[in-house]
Amino acid sequence: MSPLSVPSRVVTVGAGLLDEALRAQAVETTPVSWRPPLPGTAEALAAVLADPRRQAADELAVSRLISARPHLVGVRRASEVLAAGTFLHAGPPITWERASGPMRGALIGAMLLEGLAADEHEAGRRLAAGEIALRPCHEHAAVGPMAGVVSPSMWLFEVRDDEHGGTAYCSLNEGLGKVLRYGAYGPEVLERLRWMDAVLGPALAATLERTGPIDLRSLMAQALQMGDELHNRNRAATSLLLRELAPAVVEAVPDAAAEVLRFINGNDHFFLNAAMAAAKVSTDAARDVPGSSMVVAMARNGTDFGVQVSGLGGRWFTGPAGVPDGLYLGSYGPDDANPDIGDSTITETSGLGGFAMAAAPAIVRFVGGEVSDAVRATRSMYEITLAEHPVFQIPGLGFRGTPVGIDVTLVARTGLLPVVNTGIAGRVPGTGQVGAGLVKPPVEAFTTALIALAEQAI
Repeated sequence: MSPLSVPSRVVTVGAGLLDEALRAQAVETTPVSWRPPLPGTAEALAAVLADPRRQAADELAVSRLISARPHLVGVRRASEVLAAGTFLHAGPPITWERASGPMRGALIGAMLLEGLAADEHEAGRRLAAGEIALRPCHEHAAVGPMAGVVSPSMWLFEVRDDEHGGTAYCSLNEGLGKVLRYGAYGPEVLERLRWMDAVLGPALAATLERTGPIDLRSLMAQALQMGDELHNRNRAATSLLLRELAPAVVEAVPDAAAEVLRFINGNDHFFLNAAMAAAKVSTDAARDVPGSSMVVAMARNGTDFGVQVSGLGGRWFTGPAGVPDGLYLGSYGPDDANPDIGDSTITETSGLGGFAMAAAPAIVRFVGGEVSDAVRATRSMYEITLAEHPVFQIPGLGFRGTPVGIDVTLVARTGLLPVVNTGIAGRVPGTGQVGAGLVKPPVEAFTTALIALAEQAI
């Protein structure tokens, strides 16, 4: 056959302008999406991709993550799982000297709550002197939203993975506005925390003894199909959980049932903390697989953004936390915002939150942008993940599973960074929440993890 008789085909790579021009001339094209790898990663990327363990290791890690079956099994006092003289906090390790405003505010509030200081000045002095040990939540099988501070008298959701046997914890959600996790510690904040200590925690503990374990994976899958993305939108999930709990609350604590149910019903973010513990226990199941390049934690302490990778144990790889871009409350603006903070990016790490925004078009009213932006964000995350979640599905994408299993090699190859939606804390201690939006993780957190993987490659 003459070459001239064969229909011509053109493969276009990179810029879309060439592809559009050829199609306008009726030329059949095959567009290929390609981006140069992140600067300085070529050698490390080649070493990791050549590691004979990588493919099987990543398959094992992501299969463990998506097969986890988290159940809410109880509510426990933090004193049962915390060492004496220890406070937990969100993100990678941090010292008082490097702590941001909201982190300092939350730590001061915890000191006042526990009766360890008479006022904020004494609390600051004692924390600066190192009298209280500060440890990351992630290193104690826990996660905490925003500042993530956990002190002994607080109550924690206890979530157990029925498939792999792990357990994870997260504090109870206080609501929005001036709350401890955003660094506020005024009288109204401490009064609410004391009520949660005296009434809410014991009531939920007694309630869950009656209900037995609650299947969080099933509940979260339903919530995704009802318009939640399970990070900044939890309205459906909170409602579903309330339905599960309400009869048992009335039976377990009849005298306190009304105020407990009123508190949960008035807090659309109440389920967030249970979702975080569920995500934590799921990603923990994927840890410590030699050769795996899959991310198992992303977390921020208000100063640093850190990641942990399955094949690299408990090492943190960090870069400076960025300031979110979004919508601000009242008269607040970007100058009032603290850099990104919190362990709630464990939701994105498990395929939820920013990765599932296409399931929650109404989220744009909270974090800014258009509905098309939410869909575009989810679609882009399929390019840096290893799998689609078989249970967490997105109706608007034809019930396609959410993108799950962030791979640092794919981040390096595409230059795409994980999409994170988040609340915004005020940078001044005591301010509270000032807005919500989207934030970009620092590139170096992923590139340094890739280099560390290359050093261990076979």
